[in-house]
Amino acid sequence: MARKVIWSLPAQEDRRAIFAYWDEHNKSKAYSSKLNKLFKEAVKRLKSHPYIGRKTAIPNVYMKIVLQYLLIYEVKESEIIIHTVWDGRRNPDDLF
Repeated sequence: MARKVIWSLPAQEDRRAIFAYWDEHNKSKAYSSKLNKLFKEAVKRLKSHPYIGRKTAIPNVYMKIVLQYLLIYEVKESEIIIHTVWDGRRNPDDLF
């Protein structure tokens, strides 16, 4: 069963900040567009296979790796909530 995907406000802000960083860093939106496409493909897979991500210590919360980013999401009966998009190069102690 395909679940509905909900991006939380913090996850939306994380994604916008990541795209803004790469747009400024590269002086182009090309990489941000590529990254956005990869995020969309990952979310599409999560809809039908929500448990493909790596399980965390928090019940029903998983992480899906997209390049160096982690999509942290929670699986519920009829929806998947993406809580944050985390740069995997950051200190993991700051995440939880």
